[in-house]
Amino acid sequence: MVLKMAKVEDTYCEAFEGLCVQLQITAQDTEFLNRAVNSFTALPFTVFGDVEGGIVRWLREDETIDGRVGAVVQLWVTGSGKKATAKFYDQLGRRIRQGILVVPTTAVFDFYPQITEDKFKMMDNVGHCGDGYEEVIDNYSRKLISVPIMMGYDFLIEEELSYAKGIMGGNFWLFCNSVSSGIKVGREAVRIFSEIDNVCDTFNVCSAGSKPETNFPEIGPSTNHPYCPTLKSRLSSEEFKVPNAVLSIPEIVFNALDLETIKKAMVSVIEGIIDMDGLIMISSGNYGGKLGKYNIFLRELGLKDKYFI
Repeated sequence: MVLKMAKVEDTYCEAFEGLCVQLQITAQDTEFLNRAVNSFTALPFTVFGDVEGGIVRWLREDETIDGRVGAVVQLWVTGSGKKATAKFYDQLGRRIRQGILVVPTTAVFDFYPQITEDKFKMMDNVGHCGDGYEEVIDNYSRKLISVPIMMGYDFLIEEELSYAKGIMGGNFWLFCNSVSSGIKVGREAVRIFSEIDNVCDTFNVCSAGSKPETNFPEIGPSTNHPYCPTLKSRLSSEEFKVPNAVLSIPEIVFNALDLETIKKAMVSVIEGIIDMDGLIMISSGNYGGKLGKYNIFLRELGLKDKYFI
């Protein structure tokens, strides 16, 4: 039996600029590590003018700075001006203080792969949790802030964390023949992203793609109703955009440190899922220039011509 290969729509995804930190979080065991990582990266709030995070990949003990289990994570803010930078610094501190420092045995290291011009000094927004008893020490060939805490050890965080501009909002829409297929294909796309350095997905498998316009702006982005399969009987044929046989459209949203990384990641994911059972079409969301200045055309990624509709 020959499986029918899904097709790629000849379109583009609309991405935009943001600021990013990339950190390595470590802990004594996976239970504490998972809690810290998930607390730090949870709730993608950039749609409300806040920050969003994601997991790049998980690390074994022999891959981390201090020889314990770890993870590489990213945190992002939209924009790159003074206001965005100030908000980013504030929210970075809050997520480290309330999401990582309070989880037993954790530590935080700078893990940006290049030397950056800009760095956040972490004494003011994390180090002073030591209430004046904190100190800067040399360990692991790094300058670390050592914060005494009641648990019986000092929480360690690198004194300076690098940040730089990156690319946000890359996305795929995965048109599938059932909800179960949407979950299966979406999970595989996320798994492939987790094997690629310097890129993260920010929602895992996102069940609710949105649109820029909304009837209720006070709650933020609302459902992209022309692409909701369950609205077929309530929308006109002109407004309803879901193709025949499609019953589920999960979205995968991803950010990367640079444009080249995001393009390579897109190729890896498309090639990894295109022949999966239940996947009918791969597309990307774009909004006619309303969202971002980077237009990433799927046909220009170097994919095989036979993939396209």
